[in-house]
Amino acid sequence: MSDSLEMQPGGTVAGTIRPPGSKSITNRALICAALAKGSSLLTGALESDDTHVMLDSLARLGISVNANRQAHTISVAGCGGRIPAREAELFIGNSGTSVRFLSAMLALGEGRYRLDGTPRMRERPIQDLADTLNALGARVTCESPGGCPPLAIEASGLQGGIGSVRGDTSSQFTSGLLMAGPYMREGLDLSITGAIVSLPYITMTAAVMSSFGVDVVDLEASRYVVPTGRYQGRTYDIEPDASAASYFFGAAAITGGEIAVQGLSRHSLQGDVAFVDVLEKMGCQVEFGPSHIKLRGGKLRGIDVDMNPISDTVQTLAAVALFADGPTTITGVGHIRHKETDRIGAMAAELRKLGAKVDEFDEGLKITPATLHGAELATYDDHRMAMSLALVGLRQAGVRILDPGCTAKTYPDFFHDLARVRRNA
Repeated sequence: MSDSLEMQPGGTVAGTIRPPGSKSITNRALICAALAKGSSLLTGALESDDTHVMLDSLARLGISVNANRQAHTISVAGCGGRIPAREAELFIGNSGTSVRFLSAMLALGEGRYRLDGTPRMRERPIQDLADTLNALGARVTCESPGGCPPLAIEASGLQGGIGSVRGDTSSQFTSGLLMAGPYMREGLDLSITGAIVSLPYITMTAAVMSSFGVDVVDLEASRYVVPTGRYQGRTYDIEPDASAASYFFGAAAITGGEIAVQGLSRHSLQGDVAFVDVLEKMGCQVEFGPSHIKLRGGKLRGIDVDMNPISDTVQTLAAVALFADGPTTITGVGHIRHKETDRIGAMAAELRKLGAKVDEFDEGLKITPATLHGAELATYDDHRMAMSLALVGLRQAGVRILDPGCTAKTYPDFFHDLARVRRNA
């Protein structure tokens, strides 16, 4: 893809779309399948940079994985909880799920491992996870200032037992620990201290684990018990990515169009399907079917919303908010400052370039619509910046997206699919 892409405004979004498989579910299923006894076949799997990183890492650990790009399947020969490689250097790019899930998995092994990534990954704190793993019997060292990767792991299995982890930085710390829990010698009794961000992702983790044969006991909202056990290989179908679907719902809202997303429902494993509830409060109409969600755009109004449970859709809502009557205030998402970029600061900066008034605070931002104009918009090597800012160009002339290819992290064909559902543009 070229260095930049100028969006062409006009027309509406209409039709039906099935986004690629969920990154969150794909990488969770890969961890469970890799540790399982027996072989697994993952269907509907995501083909993206983040899943490539995970697949490459598992292969370097001696686990047999085979991805069929045309069929969107991945076959995995599970290691039965015994990681074959006793030494490995893994490059995990800027994939948060990969570094956090693999760190916990590698602590179960026997040997020396090191995980490194991009310059941005070396700025993303992971000390809280390292501290919990060390308390459970690991030897994990963060080599960058501020408790950031690279991570050096000297593994001799995990004793497990009673542990705790902070919940206010990333739910992926908890998810990584839970998935490793069955293979700890004493299992895992994990308490989460402080506020819990993105709780639906922990619920998703427990559901994926259950599908592979290990049930998490949810004693309270902040305590989870994982018994010792073994995952069992199986065929596992992966839902379309609900976070990716948010861009098409947002596009319909902005253009006054109608979009049906196939493969998702009110009962999806992914909490981000609740994004349509937010758009409904802004004035859209939503219909839930057994295997689709349909949204019809309407006259938009600004709202106040705590987006902690669905924080991956903050940038999508920020783009939609530019076309609402009245301001929109987003709260409860301070943790997204530690994602692929500082998503609060970056979004505020780019929306201001378009002419919007944006008030930024620690835990969120307030967006007040104003007369917009075109601008060149930076994406900060963040796939969600590119996809959300592209929506603005559906209505506003002169919007140019820099580095549109960064969407390959989770959705390589995003711009192609967006063009496919546009009408009379």
